[in-house]
Amino acid sequence: MEEITDAIDRAAPSHFTQAPPKSAQAQMRALVKSAKGDTAAVAERLGVTRRTVERYLAGQRKTPRAALREALKREVQRIWQPGIRRQARKKAASSTGITVEVWAYFGYTAPVGTTDEPRLRHLTVHLPPQYADRLFTAQDQGASDQQMRDIMAEGFQEVYFKDGGRAQGLEVEFTGIQAIDVQY
Repeated sequence: MEEITDAIDRAAPSHFTQAPPKSAQAQMRALVKSAKGDTAAVAERLGVTRRTVERYLAGQRKTPRAALREALKREVQRIWQPGIRRQARKKAASSTGITVEVWAYFGYTAPVGTTDEPRLRHLTVHLPPQYADRLFTAQDQGASDQQMRDIMAEGFQEVYFKDGGRAQGLEVEFTGIQAIDVQY
């Protein structure tokens, strides 16, 4: 499961200027258009057959089952208004940064006499633009969730735990995400 990538993708709809299509037929049409007419690629992304995609396009089917309904919604949000998404990401990566709210386990490598046991924390931290840029670049390059976690852990380490110079030598490990939400 790619928790961080999904959280970044969930943040994009707040920037949309038009609502994504609601009907299954319109959603299929948008996906096929973004795939340049390749119904087989859309079928693979949704986990259905090519014929199923064609039936929705033709209007022969109108009400998808729950799993397909969720897959349609998720995939349409990923492709909807790419220009608006690009602008919002560029702004976050160059000037505004991102805000991350997370329930996760944080472990530490710290000096002797302090605890390094991971513990559950609820944190809301605003990460500066350089971390937003690194996260977006890693996501665009297909980085693994572990690589995304490492970037985010470094951001939390510098911004929250070290607080601009405090706690030198402290290294933070970001594990066991219970919930994560990103805004940019």
